[in-house]
Amino acid sequence: MKKAKCLRTPKRLGEKTLTLASKLGILDRQLEIQRDEQFIYIPLANVPSREQLKTLKEQVVESTVTVHSFPERKKTAKSLVQLLGDQLPPHLLASLPRALDFVGDLAIIEVPPELDLYRQRIGEAILKGNKKVCTVLAKAGPVGGTYRLREFTVIAGEARTETVHKEYGCLYYVDLAKAYYSPRLSFEHRRVASLVKDGETVIDLFAGVGPFSVQIAKSHQKTTVYAVDMNPDAVKYLEKNIRVNRVTGKVHPILGDARQVVNSKLSGIAERAIMNLPEKAIEFVDAACKTIKPQGGTVHFYGFIKESDSLENLRASFAEAVEKSGRNVEKVLFSRLVRETAPYEWQAVLDVRIG
Repeated sequence: MKKAKCLRTPKRLGEKTLTLASKLGILDRQLEIQRDEQFIYIPLANVPSREQLKTLKEQVVESTVTVHSFPERKKTAKSLVQLLGDQLPPHLLASLPRALDFVGDLAIIEVPPELDLYRQRIGEAILKGNKKVCTVLAKAGPVGGTYRLREFTVIAGEARTETVHKEYGCLYYVDLAKAYYSPRLSFEHRRVASLVKDGETVIDLFAGVGPFSVQIAKSHQKTTVYAVDMNPDAVKYLEKNIRVNRVTGKVHPILGDARQVVNSKLSGIAERAIMNLPEKAIEFVDAACKTIKPQGGTVHFYGFIKESDSLENLRASFAEAVEKSGRNVEKVLFSRLVRETAPYEWQAVLDVRIG
């Protein structure tokens, strides 16, 4: 926070005063405008001259010059094109990725083949343009295998893939080379947590390091979550995240295959099940249905849709799998495309009431 001279003006005159301060050249654009219940505080780059004060008094009578504390404006990070404009051949600038993923202090980028020779230079530019980033990782292959892992290459910064990521007030320890985590699902983690009701039992069938489970437990006092995953490294981080976020006793980590775990200890106990394994979730619909209490409950199902497919087809496939398990779809409560995962491919979610 920085103390600075400012114009204090009633809220109803805020826009008019701001416009006038800008025209007079006295507005400090490095500081953020502040507000309280009655007034707006507009930071000044310098003390108004006698003539400027006269103009202010004439046009916004109720404004006064005073002192207030202001946070500095966050500087917008430069794009890769801006950072590398004079370092790459002009015809390659159009190939620079437009999007980055940030997990904790790691930046993740997909470098196209034509820029392979420049990947280190690209990584250094990302470090320069993002002061909180310590490591830049380039994707070295698709997500795959039993544990949904991806290979990465460090192209700048510290040689590591482990970090701590903050999301909606929760902290997640994760090693991206050992356990799956996507920051692009942060809205879904929060959305599903907001739908859970106090007292519910929730089964997170493919929990990973716990972003759904921990968020749910942090958001509700009396909810019980069983978090299942077959990746030992993911469960190790899940257990740590349970402790760090102080939800011990509310989230119960279980290492094992989802179907086997449900059959042995989680049948018919839940009001809600989460199925975030879009590659194979359709194969486990019977297990999800088995967790749901006889009187019914909700399943959050994640799957992939290609360009030639549709949400309607995904609903039909899911309903067919539910019927094969001996249950029925009472209602599709919600459905949407969550994110694009590859050219002409999207991850989608269905929230379904199971009877």
